[in-house]
Amino acid sequence: MSAYRDIQSTLVDSLFDVLEEMCEGAISVDEKARIVWINSKYLTLLGFDNEDDVLGQNIEQVIPESMLAHVVETGRPILLDIMHFNDRHFVVSRLPLHSDSGEVIGAVGFVLYDNLDYLKPLISKFEILQQRLSNAEAKLAAERRTRYSIANIIGRSAHINDLKEKARAIARHTSPVLILGETGTGKELLAQSIHSASVRRHEPFVAVNVAAIPESLLEAEFFGVSPGAYTGADKRAALGKFALANGGTLFLDEIGDMPLQLQAKLLRVLEEQEFEPVGSNRVEKVDVRIIAATSQGLEEKVKQGGFRSDLYYRLNVLLLEVPPLRERLEDIKPLSEYFLETLASRSGEALKVIDRDGLAVLESHSWPGNVRELKNTLERACLMSTSESLSASGLRPFVPAGQGVAVSTVLPLEPGLSLPARIASIERQAISRALELTGGKKAPAARMLGISRSQLYDKIRDHRLSE
Repeated sequence: MSAYRDIQSTLVDSLFDVLEEMCEGAISVDEKARIVWINSKYLTLLGFDNEDDVLGQNIEQVIPESMLAHVVETGRPILLDIMHFNDRHFVVSRLPLHSDSGEVIGAVGFVLYDNLDYLKPLISKFEILQQRLSNAEAKLAAERRTRYSIANIIGRSAHINDLKEKARAIARHTSPVLILGETGTGKELLAQSIHSASVRRHEPFVAVNVAAIPESLLEAEFFGVSPGAYTGADKRAALGKFALANGGTLFLDEIGDMPLQLQAKLLRVLEEQEFEPVGSNRVEKVDVRIIAATSQGLEEKVKQGGFRSDLYYRLNVLLLEVPPLRERLEDIKPLSEYFLETLASRSGEALKVIDRDGLAVLESHSWPGNVRELKNTLERACLMSTSESLSASGLRPFVPAGQGVAVSTVLPLEPGLSLPARIASIERQAISRALELTGGKKAPAARMLGISRSQLYDKIRDHRLSE
């Protein structure tokens, strides 16, 4: 056995001599990462005249980017690396040194090349891969940035002006936000606007539609999955939405559809700012602002036991209610103009405009689908219309029957009235109906009736409707 050991020792010494001869430099450190040996080639590369200038010093004091101390600490080799020193780059290899008992007693490093030209093909491939990775990361980061700001909230009604003012105030804080509003009112646009006006605007904005994810996948979607958490799971960790949104904002749309079991875990994240990935016993810290939205009556769901009261109160710190379109008919005109401009820009076709009669048709509809329905209606009308403007006749086929606001519908007249009295009664009822549908707002009521605002004021006075 001793003969074999002698042969092994001879082979190792011979290999070491060959490496030293082939390489551009070699250096060795002890178990405390102090330099104990360096050959003349390496001294020349480093710009030293005498080995006494470096012996006994910590390797990182002489070569700041050296990883030999790391090799000593871990006992693992670094077979190929690029090391920077002053204005030069070296291709290096680092190996641990072990005692007969297997303990790490030091490490040795070799400079394989002092010129990167030898590795140009490899470096070129690496740079291409790195560029592709950077591009993919940039695109992903762009997807997680908001597209909308408060300036993108279209409207001039008192409702919208008040909503913008509240959104700006809420953006200055980091507490949870609860947005209530019917489907199609623009709750996500409002959430993005709050994020883009906040101090977190440079961090990710991640949106999740709770109602669109199968219940069995919700927990993994939110908290991620640890490697091999279950049979068939990926061997790599899968990040959840909380991890992706860390430092930024997580928007939970249709929060009312969240299962009770997950509600309890969401509450813990809100309270403790930490979560556990699926299949892991490791707790991860997270810094995320929650903006939740729903078209459901959460208070009623709490009473019925379908939504946790403690989570409801934790989310309902800052409340925003988005009014339906039927309560702000004066916003139909600016919204329509914006959608028509967007459609023209996207299609490359001439901009279509809405005349007064066409606008009256839109303002007479109750819009159960709100802003989303208005946008879709205008898009269909533009695609099917060949004229330069959208008139009442061009819009009526696309406004669902039975959902319009029938201003002309009046109550039965008393018998025996003269024609002028009948006309006056019909006019009075039409004006009353228009004011009722617009919440007393004169401008949209006048457009609905097809008269000017001054004419409407005169008729209100003549019919004594303000009394």
